[in-house]
Amino acid sequence: MKQSMLEQIGGEDALRKLVNDFYDLIETMPEGAEIKKMHDRGHGLAHVRLEQFNFMSGFLGGRRYYEEKFGHMDVKLMHEHVPISEAEAENWLTCMDKALEVNGLAGPEIERLRGVLRRVAMLLVNDLGAWGVPATEGPQTS
Repeated sequence: MKQSMLEQIGGEDALRKLVNDFYDLIETMPEGAEIKKMHDRGHGLAHVRLEQFNFMSGFLGGRRYYEEKFGHMDVKLMHEHVPISEAEAENWLTCMDKALEVNGLAGPEIERLRGVLRRVAMLLVNDLGAWGVPATEGPQTS
């Protein structure tokens, strides 16, 4: 039987460490500054550390704590009230990549996870700026 991604990374204890290391990086890396501000305007980082663990547990094939608590695992619904730019999504991914590295998580399965996290992060981009397009596309001039 194939192990879940949660089991592959070392279970709940390893996930809790990954999430805590990730938010430590959010608090200390320049790329995390705007993300930290977003969370400080909301429930704060202590809250998000817990809920990120709860969500990621289910997302990685473990117990679905977030769904048990809130009744869903809809990431768009979770973030719809927060303006998220493409740059902020990229910064989130940079911090998560560093957290994966700090935790010694590497290999084909982790690369696949990085790809999934990238797709989810880009799905959450909802702040398209003044031109109404992602920053990488630039303004439409036709």
